[in-house]
Amino acid sequence: MTIVKTDKGQQVLKDRSLALSQHQRSALIMFDGKRSVEAVLKAGFAGLTRADIDDLMALGLLVEDNQTAAKPLVPTPTVDESASEVKVPDSSVRSDSERYQEAYLLATQLTASLGLRGFRLNLAVEAVGNYDELLALSPRIKDAVGAEKFGPLARALVD
Repeated sequence: MTIVKTDKGQQVLKDRSLALSQHQRSALIMFDGKRSVEAVLKAGFAGLTRADIDDLMALGLLVEDNQTAAKPLVPTPTVDESASEVKVPDSSVRSDSERYQEAYLLATQLTASLGLRGFRLNLAVEAVGNYDELLALSPRIKDAVGAEKFGPLARALVD
């Protein structure tokens, strides 16, 4: 069973309006419609339990994804690693919301890996609330982490 964040869940991540444990917050970030409950539980968040996930669902932050049908395969757009910004193709299969969910997780991981020198950038990533804001922030992330580490995030933003 795959789980996705609701709009309320997205908002809680952005404004921290609900007091969530670190495990619950991490789990909320991980649920992107691609990972199953089992995969998130196995991801290694010490202390995360099925009860935590059930609580997030009861709060209306997570719901079951009823659209688990296979998506059509399309060729992956090329990403110019040397470009200063990410170019988004005109026609795409995934919605901006789907791109945002995947890219947000990658962006937080990349900026968190920078330690103290990336603290402000990490805060900026956590403050973004939608795909367009994350896309606008992506050149700063690329400058901070380098083109090689930025590659997966760039692909997540355009695929």
